[in-house]
Amino acid sequence: MIDIVPARELGPDAPRIVSEIFIDGFGEHFTAFAKDPQRLVAAFAHTFVLDLFYVARLDGDPAGIAACTDGVQRCVESDAATMRKHLGLIRGSFAHLVFASQFSQSIADPQPRQGSIEFVATSARHRGQGVATALLTWLHDLPQYDSFVLAEVADTNAAALSVYERLGYVEYVRKPVRHSRFSGINAYVSLRYARG
Repeated sequence: MIDIVPARELGPDAPRIVSEIFIDGFGEHFTAFAKDPQRLVAAFAHTFVLDLFYVARLDGDPAGIAACTDGVQRCVESDAATMRKHLGLIRGSFAHLVFASQFSQSIADPQPRQGSIEFVATSARHRGQGVATALLTWLHDLPQYDSFVLAEVADTNAAALSVYERLGYVEYVRKPVRHSRFSGINAYVSLRYARG
């Protein structure tokens, strides 16, 4: 059984739990900062604004995460000193700059009653079991929103794009990537979902 809870309900372990699932889902993109996933978990745990994150539990085991905002409020806040403590002076400073520049901006053209779903990730051992689908379906029922966007999903993330399209998301913009030679990503795809 999959149930969804606000991250804050997981108590004092919530930052670590969210960070572990985040690194399990996106850690390959952060190996320039540290090769050891546990170092990345420790470095990033402070960044997540827990009031905006939700955790999907599969039979009680934390299995997936997603944040939902109004598109203006940011769901991550990086502290340079904490990043440097875990990753060292240079890598920690660079990681802080990446978080500040990439994850601390509002989405383009936020709209009233439109939610922005961000940082959707499923732990590796729980993939293919409907965790992301259950999490997104639950978020779609939040009463303060009538529509949702998923901004800048890597075009190489075919599994995620397939889930989003099955749920009714429609692409509304595709942004080419300048670093495709290094990242393997050709474009970032933004999708929109309207309830009803």
